[in-house]
Amino acid sequence: MRAEMKHEAQAVVNNICNTGKFSQLLASQDRDYLLSPTGSQVKVSDLEGKVVGLLFAANWYPPCRGFTQVLVGIYEELKSSFREFEIVYVSSDEDLDAFSSFYGNMPWLAIPFSDLETKKSLTRKYDVEGIPCLIFLQPQDRKDQATVRDGVELIYRYGVQAYPFCNERLEQLRKEDKIKRENQTLLNLLSNRHRDYVLSHTHFGLKQVPLASLVGKTIALYFSAEWCVPCAKFTPKLISVYEKIKQELAEKGEEDFEVVLVSSDRDKASFDSYYSSMPWLALPFGDTETKNLVRHFNVQGIPWLVIIGPDGKTITVHGRSLINLYRENAYPFTNAKVEELEKQLEQEAKDLPALVYHEGHGHDLNLVSDGNGGGPFICCVCDEQGSNWAYQCLQCGYEVHPKCVRSVDRHNSLLIAN
Repeated sequence: MRAEMKHEAQAVVNNICNTGKFSQLLASQDRDYLLSPTGSQVKVSDLEGKVVGLLFAANWYPPCRGFTQVLVGIYEELKSSFREFEIVYVSSDEDLDAFSSFYGNMPWLAIPFSDLETKKSLTRKYDVEGIPCLIFLQPQDRKDQATVRDGVELIYRYGVQAYPFCNERLEQLRKEDKIKRENQTLLNLLSNRHRDYVLSHTHFGLKQVPLASLVGKTIALYFSAEWCVPCAKFTPKLISVYEKIKQELAEKGEEDFEVVLVSSDRDKASFDSYYSSMPWLALPFGDTETKNLVRHFNVQGIPWLVIIGPDGKTITVHGRSLINLYRENAYPFTNAKVEELEKQLEQEAKDLPALVYHEGHGHDLNLVSDGNGGGPFICCVCDEQGSNWAYQCLQCGYEVHPKCVRSVDRHNSLLIAN
């Protein structure tokens, strides 16, 4: 009897020892497999020894859909070179149909939609507070390869270069980034061994403009695309601001500002159509430097406007916000200029009413600043970014730029409504 008990106990020990890290995380009492895109079952144990990414996402949230499209390309590129890599989808979809529809666009594995407990357990274990979230796990939890939690940012910033997504590799990439920033010039940002020019419009088509002619100017890199709805709203505003800045500089006999389009268009016809509406310069469609620039400036969405100073160094990656706030007055976008404009806003705010009744909104709006409940926001009238002073509804969070307020008499408004 004792011999049998000893044998059974040893079997249990052996079973525990043979249960790998991913089997403990991703399997359940009733399930030892994951779903594959073909509908077949893949043993969780097949993941042992691999770098595994856990993708927390859902079909109902647009940023998840956008990130998934980016991740598919990265995944397929990595899988073609590294077999020891896999991603597992951890769904927050609303129902099975939504899960099936969203997962149908993914080339990796997934926890079955019905396994709610495993999904909850993973969410708690990794403190997932928002989606999309991408957690990278290493085959062995060595000190230099601990769990990496900011996978979404890493994919957007480095793409396949971040593989195998361990802290050691990320530290190396950050050191390389620091060196690039310290040695950054306009020429090494925008040129490569095949191209030392950007494009410009002429009556006869596009012509090449030497990059050397831009050295010493303030340059705005405009990351945009024809298919992007926010870009369609921002581009006309940027064109207006660009033309006003160029006119003011021309009156002073100066030519110190230029914009360069960095396109994310999906085909050349779209690029040609979109760029034809713009008065500035552009990188050629499909240029290899586009991806490098997106990673270098950590571009996570478009439209995105980066300002490069006359010395070739980055002034700000928040050019879009400065344009929305200050229009052409933001030029040359330096910290000193922004501080000057903020002081002007402070002075102007003293003459603004503390409370307004805004046309199109049913509650009073309070004037707020960074220090008393304000801060970065999206204006509910023009859908553009704002910061510093705003009119805010304390009941529902509605916020607008002071310049977008259309104040009406509350008493008359209520009489008309009744």
